[in-house]
Amino acid sequence: MSHSKRCILRQHCKAADTDSCNPMCSYYVGLHGHNSLGGRYGSANIPTEYQFIMLASSPAREGQAKIYEFLTNYVGTFPRQFETDAEPIKSLYLRSHTTGTGKTTTACAIAAEYLICHYIGSLRRGRQPLERPVYFLDVNAWQNDYNEFNRRNIPEHIGEAASARYYAAQKHAMEVPFVVLDDIGVRDSTEGFRGDLHRLINTRVTAGLPTVYTSNIPLADLNEVFREPSPRLVDRIRDRCAELVFTGESKRGLRR
Repeated sequence: MSHSKRCILRQHCKAADTDSCNPMCSYYVGLHGHNSLGGRYGSANIPTEYQFIMLASSPAREGQAKIYEFLTNYVGTFPRQFETDAEPIKSLYLRSHTTGTGKTTTACAIAAEYLICHYIGSLRRGRQPLERPVYFLDVNAWQNDYNEFNRRNIPEHIGEAASARYYAAQKHAMEVPFVVLDDIGVRDSTEGFRGDLHRLINTRVTAGLPTVYTSNIPLADLNEVFREPSPRLVDRIRDRCAELVFTGESKRGLRR
């Protein structure tokens, strides 16, 4: 039985859907690990419900046809990551007025496309692929960890675990070549958390690292999150970022 349904290289591999496809394949192990839960795809932190989704197989594709037409061209710019003097890869801001329109599904599909481009492109050029070229950060979950280790009278072992998760996620999100920041600007936050989020985004913008944001607020209103006297960071984000507006009603519970 073919093992390819559990591999994101499926659409690029000649052995896909054949008896020679197996979990001991070196390329599979490099992406998914010996236990199928690790490797570069595991380290990307893509939520289970959004795994193995590509642009071609995305359930959001039909309802967001114009956006996916744009994204087909967008992922074609990913080979620029291997070029020294190439124009930087743009960031994306996926936005809708309602939840459940396919923003996160789409963001995860884009991240998977970048990972595949990096993995195959590195091997073809005789390079070692990065161990974590892509990372998904759930900003709500990240904020929950921040709130948890800053609560009064919290048990030490709980606070330490939350703090470790928080700062590990921050480090990954600041350093990886390609990141998804899911659900930014959806809740009130403390000044300390806003400062960390501001620093994360500013670091990536300054370094020219592509970021996919998802949000339910317009990019023009993002300064409501950062509360700067003047929206300098938002202006810098907009400079090299395409805002894509998702339409339609919530499809949650109907994704598969």
